[in-house]
This record gives sequence, structure tokens and C-alpha cells, in this order.
Amino acid sequence: MAFRKKPVKGTKGLGEAKENLTTVEDGECPRCGGASCGSSIPGYLSCDRCQYEWADPNSKSSGKKRHHESVRTESKLIEEFKQEMESGTGLSRVLGIEENLTREQEQGLTRLQDKWIEGMHGHFNAAEEERKPLIVSFDEDDNILDTEVGKLTLMSNDFDGGEEVRIEYPGKGTEFYLLNEDSTNGWRRGRTIEDTARNIASVINKSSKFVFANNEGNVVTFELRDNTLNSSSLVLYIDDPGGKDIIAEKDGVVLDPTAVGIESDYQTAVELVLSDGVITPSEDQLLWAMRQHLGITEERHIEIVITIFGEGVTKECTGCGQGAPLYTQHNAWYCDGCEMWL
Repeated sequence: MAFRKKPVKGTKGLGEAKENLTTVEDGECPRCGGASCGSSIPGYLSCDRCQYEWADPNSKSSGKKRHHESVRTESKLIEEFKQEMESGTGLSRVLGIEENLTREQEQGLTRLQDKWIEGMHGHFNAAEEERKPLIVSFDEDDNILDTEVGKLTLMSNDFDGGEEVRIEYPGKGTEFYLLNEDSTNGWRRGRTIEDTARNIASVINKSSKFVFANNEGNVVTFELRDNTLNSSSLVLYIDDPGGKDIIAEKDGVVLDPTAVGIESDYQTAVELVLSDGVITPSEDQLLWAMRQHLGITEERHIEIVITIFGEGVTKECTGCGQGAPLYTQHNAWYCDGCEMWL
């Protein structure tokens, strides 16, 4: 049953208005008594007069119920996460560095995760990252330090041909990445300098066993892939014939043979590349190019090496890869296995 209002002819007061309300029994709409028709909503009917919609009492639709996590369930999940973090190993699992941690690193992570739980400062979203970091470095105040071990800067996007990036580690070999899109380890010149830097980083990430590369603009930065590697032993070398298109940098020192102007610049380069006490083939080539640019003799080179590091510096043999000792009386290194001077 519904109420329908008859048309009012003129205004004759509230009493007459009330008398105009009469009931009708022929309609189905609970609002106006109009006829029902199909609705766009499954399991509902619609009024053909006022478009009011109501549930169809004869509908047998059995739509699937949506599952919604309750506040209680969400609170339980949050509590489980906090308990895992407070166990002392939660943060290391989140960061993917459960293994090969030193005692100092474990203690530091515990302090660091306490800060994150209390103040929720900083975060690591594994879903948005291509990798999980293998190294987390921080100072005594638990501030995370930069883990960058070197970088390349593209000076232009006009290459002369033959440009090559070398990433080397003593005793583990050398990785070669050259301007050649037809090669497995080859990179290509993009439409812009940023595209080229992005392509270099992508190619290195696919093949390198030593570093993870990331690019921002025209710069490609490197982090070590393995926490057993020593950052001071990592070698970056650029073979850039013709104009200067790419420059390598490590610990704030530009590794460009033409950038050294005086002998003290060369000494700084020697201190950097020989900080691990080993001269790799690429380091040997870099220092040789610097000596050629400055006119430094081999004898003076040996004097500088001995003055800074002593006579214990070895040179990695290009034949067998073993370390060859220095023979000061001959101003050279000799590999006993290959029986040749280096």
C-alpha cells in the first residue's frame, strides 16, 4: 500500500491538503506506488515513475561476498611485524642481509632497527627496488652512510669509437664493456646523453659480478654486489681514444691521465689505485698513461711507489693472474710462474 497525492485545484489551506492524500493499492513502488521495472543493479527493482530502486524480494542472486580485513586482523599483522623486528634479526631479513654479518654490523643493525621502530625514521620498500642491498654502512650515531664506490661521468654524447669501460678486481678478473651494441657486453649511444648513461648501467647490471650500477642523468654510480669485496681493491678504468667523452672517478679522485698536471697529482693517483698493495693490469695502464703525460720515468715511478707503500707492492701478472714481487735492483716486477718481467 502506498500514498498518492491528487492534484490540488487552488490553495485552500492545510486541511484541504491533508484530504487530498489517498491510498492506492495498485502500485509496487514503496515510495510513490508506481509500476516496477528492471534495474541496472543485480537483485534490485526500479520504479518507472520516480526511478526509486529497492531490493527485489524474489531475487535469487548469490553474488560473492567481498572479503575485508578487519581492524582486528590488521592490528594482529602489525603486532607480528613489530615482534619480528624486536627479535633482533627482523631488520636484517627485511634488508636481505642475514648472512655474513660481522658482530659489529649485527649490533649496529639492532640499534638502527630500534630507532626505526621507535620513530619510524626512514624505510626500505623492497617492492619498488630492483635489488636488496648487500652492504649497509653507518657511523657511530647510526646514520646510514653512502655505499658508492665509484662513478662514471659522461661528458658528451658524441663518441669517437672504441670507448671502453673496465671494471676490475685483483685475482678475480676484468670485465669489459665497450661501445658496440652487437656485443654481449656492448652498450650503445642513445638519443640523449641520459639515455646513453642508462644503457651503460643496464648492460653492466646484466653482466657484472662485482658492482651494481645506477644512473642519474649523465652519471653512472657503482655499489659493490658482494660484501666480501674490498672497495679499495675495485678498479675503474676508461679507455677513451680521441676526445674526452667519459671520465671515471673514485674516492673523489678523477682517474683521467690528462687531468694530472704536476707530480703531486700523480702521487695522489698512486695512493688511490695502490691502496690495496696490488697493481692490476688496468691500474698499470692508467699509471703508465699518466707518466707519459707528465714525463715521469719508470725509475721515478718505482721511487714514488716505495716511498708511499714500501717494497711489498705486487703486480698482477697478465699471464697467470698471480701476484709478482718487486725487484728493486731491476726497478721492475717479475713473475716466477710465467718467467717474465712485468
